[in-house]
Amino acid sequence: MTQTTADIDLIQRIIPHRYPFLLIDKVVDIELGKSAVGIKNVTFNEPHFQGHFPGAPIMPGVMIVEAMAQTAAVMVGVTTDMADKDLLIYFMAIEGCKFRRKVEPGDVLKLAVEATRGKPGSKVWKFKGTATVDGEMAAQAEFTAMMDLTAEAG
Repeated sequence: MTQTTADIDLIQRIIPHRYPFLLIDKVVDIELGKSAVGIKNVTFNEPHFQGHFPGAPIMPGVMIVEAMAQTAAVMVGVTTDMADKDLLIYFMAIEGCKFRRKVEPGDVLKLAVEATRGKPGSKVWKFKGTATVDGEMAAQAEFTAMMDLTAEAG
């Protein structure tokens, strides 16, 4: 059976991010090598809300783009069977990034990513991503990332 979801346990077995920088709670609708949807339950107790902004907490835009990238990395990790393999992922480019709506505590951020370049065996992948809340566009971006297994040798 093909894996179509990733819970928090599998996410942590694929990507190295941990609190406070693990920004997705689950990944659903994984279409191997093609697309996936990440879910982020935005809560007030996240550390960035202490200073962004006191009295008017807003999730930083860069964190939204990072959550898109983590979703994409999990999709690639599921596609290429990278659980427990010390995968590291690096941004190479972020293009066409636009922010359309504030993301606040209590929101459920839906992060849809689609691979536009890359396939199993590729180190470099390119994606289109959108972030929505209740069907309303919060952010969009295209980004390129490199998958690196050199941590395995270290």
